[in-house]
Amino acid sequence: MANKRRLRSAAELPLCVLTIAGSDSGAGAGLQADARTIQALGGYAVMAVTAVTAQALRGVTKWKPMPSGLLAAQIRAVMADFPVASIKTGLIPNPASVKAIARELRGFPRRHLVIDPVIGATSGTRFLSSAGLRALRRDLFPLASLVTPNWPEAEALSGRKVRTEADAAAAARQLAADSGCAFLVKGGHGQGPRCRDCLATADGRMRWFDSPRIATPNTHGTGCVLSAAIAFELACGKEMETAVAGARQFLIRSLGRDRYRRWGQGAGPAFAGG
Repeated sequence: MANKRRLRSAAELPLCVLTIAGSDSGAGAGLQADARTIQALGGYAVMAVTAVTAQALRGVTKWKPMPSGLLAAQIRAVMADFPVASIKTGLIPNPASVKAIARELRGFPRRHLVIDPVIGATSGTRFLSSAGLRALRRDLFPLASLVTPNWPEAEALSGRKVRTEADAAAAARQLAADSGCAFLVKGGHGQGPRCRDCLATADGRMRWFDSPRIATPNTHGTGCVLSAAIAFELACGKEMETAVAGARQFLIRSLGRDRYRRWGQGAGPAFAGG
């Protein structure tokens, strides 16, 4: 007699992380990088598409936002059927999309939310307008556990210049106090042999994360990989500092392992899998 397979309970399923982001046709960033990262860490990625981009190694050639109603429907469908343990956002194309995401997520207040505030592509394409940034601060930041801007994004969000590590710390402190959530201002745009990220919490605590700067041509999607990894670590129940440290180590290993891989013209993916 054939053995009957026992159905697994929700507690035995992989941890589900919802990524709300843009689709990258080159798969180096966005939903594709998020899903690859979450799966590599042992989770299961569910997703809501905010925009479709035509891009590869040399940058974005065309893009189109998803209608906000369809975006909201994707989030509702996923949250209704999957045991989502944490959520991350990436590219959000306009104020209507910000509001739609916030409206849906208010119904699930006990999930960690990690916001990667993607304003534009490294190649120069601008996604989120000033009005979108205001909507992000007003509607979505109050729901977040962590926001992960790089230096240019921290500058746009705080309204103050971010050119040095001291500037980054000041911006992180201001943004965390104003928004009521933690901010990790990433140091990838800095100079020198070390990369230093500054974590500031709403209660005024600060911590620096320091690592060697890795020389690699494959940097596309670093912010996506890091924020997705943090969202997974938080889903595992880890404290914020531990989650950030673990996610940074995942990214550092990925950058180091693939630093000799050449994909062609332009920046290759920061994490190609494996």
